[in-house]
Amino acid sequence: MTTVAVRQGRRAQEEWVGCDERYRAQDGPTPPLRARETGDRRGRLGSRPVIALLGGLGAALAWGAGTFCSARSSRIIGAWSVVAWVMLFGLAANLVLIAAGPRPGSLGAADLAWMLVSGLGNAVGLLLEYTALRRGKVGLVTPVTSTEGAIAAVLAVAAGEALGVASAGVLAIVALGVVLAGVAPEEPTPEQPRSGAFWLAALAALSFGIGIFATGHLSASLPVSWAVLPPRLVGVAIVTIPLALSRRLRLSRAALPLVAFTGIAEVLGFVCFAVGARHSVAIAAVLGSQFAAVASVAAFFFLRERLTRLQLAGVVLIIVGVAALAWVTVG
Repeated sequence: MTTVAVRQGRRAQEEWVGCDERYRAQDGPTPPLRARETGDRRGRLGSRPVIALLGGLGAALAWGAGTFCSARSSRIIGAWSVVAWVMLFGLAANLVLIAAGPRPGSLGAADLAWMLVSGLGNAVGLLLEYTALRRGKVGLVTPVTSTEGAIAAVLAVAAGEALGVASAGVLAIVALGVVLAGVAPEEPTPEQPRSGAFWLAALAALSFGIGIFATGHLSASLPVSWAVLPPRLVGVAIVTIPLALSRRLRLSRAALPLVAFTGIAEVLGFVCFAVGARHSVAIAAVLGSQFAAVASVAAFFFLRERLTRLQLAGVVLIIVGVAALAWVTVG
C-alpha cells in the first residue's frame, strides 16, 4: 500500500513539473523575484516627481484663475470683502469634499498643531498681502509674495526632503521666472520703502510659505479634503465673521460669481497642491507659485494688459523651467 502511494505521488510530481516547464517554454523565462520587485519599486519612485509636477501645475492654473477673478472683484467690493467671501465659499466647497470623501483616523496633537499652522499661515499671509497692496504698488508686492513656493521648498529641503542637484537648479530657474513675471514696468518710488509695503509682502511670503509647507505635511497623514480645510476655517474665523459682525462685509450682484469662482478655485488649487506634495513638497510648491504668471497671461488676453519685456522673459523662463523639470523627473 505504501509503495503504491509513493509511486503515484512521484508520477503526479513529474507531471506537474512537465506542465510547468511547458508553460515556461510558451511564456518565456520568468525574471527573478528580486528583479521584478526592483523594477516595480523604480516605477513607483519614478512616478512620484511627475505627480508632484502635475499637482503643482494644477495648483498654479487654479490659483492663477482665482487671482485673476479676485483682482476684478476687489475693484467692485474691496479687497477685504473679497477675502471674506472667498474664504466662505471655499469652506462650503471644502465641506462638500469632506462629506464625499474618506474620514481621517484619530487626530493627534501633532496633526492639530500642523492644522493650526496651515490655517494661520494662509490667513495671516492674506491679511499681510492685502495690507501691503493697500500701502504700496502691486508691481512691488506681487513678485515678493510669489516667492512663497521657494520658501516652502527651502523648508522642505531643510526638513530632510531629498532633492537632486539638477532638480534644485531647475526649480531655481522657475522661481526666478515667477519673480520676473510678476514685476511691473513702473519703478518703485522713493516713498515705497518708507511705506513698509516691501517688508509686509516679505512677511506675507514667509507666512504663505510656512502655511503651504504645513499643508504639504498634513497631506501625508490626512485625506486631501481634510488637509486643505484649515486655511478656510481660520480665514472664516478671523476675516469673514469679524467683517460680518462689524457690518463691513460687502457684496454685489456683479461680484458674486467672481468671489464664488475664486473660492472654489482656491480649494481646487490646494487639492492639486496637496496631491503633488505627497510626493515632493519642494517641486509642488515652486511650480504652484507660478500662479502670478498665469494671472498675468490671463490679464494680457482678457484685459488687454501688455506684458513688459521683463515679464515676458519671466514667462519664457517658467516655460523652459517646467519643460526641463519634466525632462529631469521623467528621465
